[in-house]
Amino acid sequence: MEELAVKLIADGVQKKVISPGKGELSTFPNGTKVKFHYRTSLCDGTVLDDSRTMGGKSKPMELILGKKFKLPVWEQVVTTMREGEIADFTCDVKHTALYPMVSLSLRNISQGKDPLEGQRHCCGVAQVHSHHSIGHHDLDKLQAHPQPLVFTLEMLQVLPPGSFQLEIWAMTDEEKLEAIPQIHEEGNALFKSGDIAEAAEKYYNAIACLKSLQMKERPGDEHWIKLDLMITPLLLNYCQCKLLLGQYYEVLDHCSSIINKYEDNVKAYFKRGKAHAAVWNEAEARADFAKVIRLEPSLETSVAKELRAMEERIREKQKEEKGRYKNLFNYSDKASAAATTG
Repeated sequence: MEELAVKLIADGVQKKVISPGKGELSTFPNGTKVKFHYRTSLCDGTVLDDSRTMGGKSKPMELILGKKFKLPVWEQVVTTMREGEIADFTCDVKHTALYPMVSLSLRNISQGKDPLEGQRHCCGVAQVHSHHSIGHHDLDKLQAHPQPLVFTLEMLQVLPPGSFQLEIWAMTDEEKLEAIPQIHEEGNALFKSGDIAEAAEKYYNAIACLKSLQMKERPGDEHWIKLDLMITPLLLNYCQCKLLLGQYYEVLDHCSSIINKYEDNVKAYFKRGKAHAAVWNEAEARADFAKVIRLEPSLETSVAKELRAMEERIREKQKEEKGRYKNLFNYSDKASAAATTG
């Protein structure tokens, strides 16, 4: 059958169409977003990765063309595919040498880890020729003995530039700055609707975006400070979410980091006070709430409410502990009496 014919589409890349797909072939200008499932195999059929099962879930790959993906051959082969098409691409070693590091990143992402976890701070070529383990036996073997690979791709969607919202990782520095207010608003809307975990994720993404920009600046410089002033309200919103989700120690860490830089930040003291109260740090909570009143006397009523709630929880805890000790002593007395009678 014609669709099963093997074609040489580039030096060292052979294509075999399994299912032809539909519609016209896109021109794939830079900025095009492609979504596809992939399966990576050795030439003997051994499967290394499969996006339909990786990390216990089915999540397609997303690429934005022209962003210099670490495995250039993928950008090359997807531009030969129509939506719905399934094809095998057999690629020579010169195209697959960096695959172990790409695979490691993809596996980390599928497990919710840092994409760079397990990678050394050196260029990809140096990593390929080093002999350290990257934590996966199959990838260690492939890194030590590079070989051709077969990529089976199913093209799910081709989106032209401007027809989708860019992921943060794919944005330029200017686009990141422009996107922050919108992400902030999306987080606020989710918070108001009661979707606290999703709101926290929005705030976190906005913070990470700004942090990535801040890392390029010298600490204390004008632009660094400007970015930090944008991060602070987002971080306070994130802390509010974490308070509601019961993740108090994270709130303590973040609020302390804000207070270390901005000693008069009332919201940071207030949220830290609530977190201290939640984890039974009574003295620290009282100190933070006292600072709140000194900085903002109009919050005295709110602070009094928090103190009453903390004191009530402490009384309840003491009552429970007293009851447990009483039962323990009663049990001991009964056990002693039984032993004496016996």
